[in-house]
Amino acid sequence: MILKSDLNARNKITTIGALAVPVLRYSFCIINWRLEEIKQIDRKTRKMLTMYKVHHPKADIDRLYVKRKEGGRGLLQVEAAYKAEIINIAEYLNTNYKEDHFVNIVKNHESTQLSMNSIIKSAATITEELSQFIGRSDAKQDGIQHTKERLGEVLKKKWKKKTNAWAVHKEYG
Repeated sequence: MILKSDLNARNKITTIGALAVPVLRYSFCIINWRLEEIKQIDRKTRKMLTMYKVHHPKADIDRLYVKRKEGGRGLLQVEAAYKAEIINIAEYLNTNYKEDHFVNIVKNHESTQLSMNSIIKSAATITEELSQFIGRSDAKQDGIQHTKERLGEVLKKKWKKKTNAWAVHKEYG
């Protein structure tokens, strides 16, 4: 419905971020999503954007998810939202388990789960991946406030590497 509307491309992308992504975000950690399913949702979104002529088929994918202020299109990546939500919930469980009896029960249950079903273990894996890509060992001490910035930083670095490689190729190619 959003893509069929008469909104311009900027407003369509903003509306997707305001209406569609929060519906998915609510289901994270309630429904046991696999990361491949999350990536498939992003692919379907890009395909629909292309079908409705909001995104060019040969345009850069990473630029689509970079903030508008930084030269991107500003679409919220479902995969990044999923990872941020997992880390937020794990942080909540780790900080509030002493204060609330029910949170303590959930944390104890999570610690006994298998690694692929545990929110806390998934969050540790995601944080480790982020710190490896960014090249910073202090990412775990950064706190949850910077999770979204780090995820955006990863996309921006990937996009900038492509533009630098293209410039070198163009100059020497």
